Amino acid sequence: MAQQPFDQLSERQRQREAWQPHKTPWAPRSFRCQCGLPVFFRNSRCLTCGSELGYAPEQGELLSIAPTPEVADAWRALRDGEDGPSWRRCNNFSLAGCNWLLASDDEEKEGLCLACRLNRTIPDLSNARHVQLWSRIELAKRRVVSQLIALGLPIDPKPDETAEPGLAFDFLASWPDGSAVLTGHAKGLITLNIEEADPAARERARQAMDEPYRTLLGHLRHEMGHYYWDVLVRDSDWLEPFRALFGDERQDYQAALQASYDQGPPPDWDTRFITSYASSHPWEDWAETWAHYLHMIDTIDTALSFGIDADNIDIEAQPWGRDALWRPDDATADVCLGFVNAWVEVTAALNEMSRSMGLNDFYPFVMSRPVITKLHFIHLLVQGRPAVV
Repeated sequence: MAQQPFDQLSERQRQREAWQPHKTPWAPRSFRCQCGLPVFFRNSRCLTCGSELGYAPEQGELLSIAPTPEVADAWRALRDGEDGPSWRRCNNFSLAGCNWLLASDDEEKEGLCLACRLNRTIPDLSNARHVQLWSRIELAKRRVVSQLIALGLPIDPKPDETAEPGLAFDFLASWPDGSAVLTGHAKGLITLNIEEADPAARERARQAMDEPYRTLLGHLRHEMGHYYWDVLVRDSDWLEPFRALFGDERQDYQAALQASYDQGPPPDWDTRFITSYASSHPWEDWAETWAHYLHMIDTIDTALSFGIDADNIDIEAQPWGRDALWRPDDATADVCLGFVNAWVEVTAALNEMSRSMGLNDFYPFVMSRPVITKLHFIHLLVQGRPAVV
């Protein structure tokens, strides 16, 4: 068969050409035990051979580990032998099932890994239900933090309430008077109601709020979006471009939220925003779009980790072109387009698989052109591209 000239390739094929060289995941989600069989991000022991496992966050690897006889509570990666670095487990291994490792000579806070050092307040662990809910929250948080590390985003534990920048978490149960804890962000402190870790409670809230999607990961990524706006946008060259695209954040935040609650979203919100809540204020539009970007990156990373990409999926979706991007002439534009168009194809297939099981759609969203533009803005910022060219 004669080779087809490039200028006659379909737009979909061109996007695949652009995406093909960039298919290494930022944060791998598939690993191999020393016995050669698959193990996963959350595992602390191989169920096949019984090897102990630990996640090394800076390397982004799940290691098979063995105790170091000469040093108490020290471990070495089996692949490295006796000459490799010495590790210790996070002190939350027994309490919350944290499988992360830290260097044996790390003198930081109470033997906690980077993800666990971000905690300012945890729930009362004398309550068995609190332990279960907190463990689920920590698992979700570790996944988010591992992704942020892989993307090269700054993660600085907040040493005290006044430190800025700095990130910290309060995981709280309902107050003694029965009033609910409100999830939110304030100057780097993220508060999460631990009831969000109860699937039944979260589903009731999702239906009451008429949301298509509500998860622990979604909450954490959204609230971290507010934090990273402060860190990456507020005092930077990105501020004015942000205002031109997302809107002026100086409008009264509380008044805007109240108006949204009272009047509902604008009728055409889905032509401009990724969710109805994003239409309430530029800060919420940013946080919702930021969370969505991290969802997309992590899901595609997971797919690539298991050998799944758009090339394996036979769906003729209409691809997005450069005209949908915030900066169409950026040197990395084709890479971003390939990523977005791969996302469209992968989620279309995953939605059909969910329907085959009688479940809600895996991806209950429709991305409009303005949403693609905002996602590209965030992509360029995260990738370290200049705000002004």
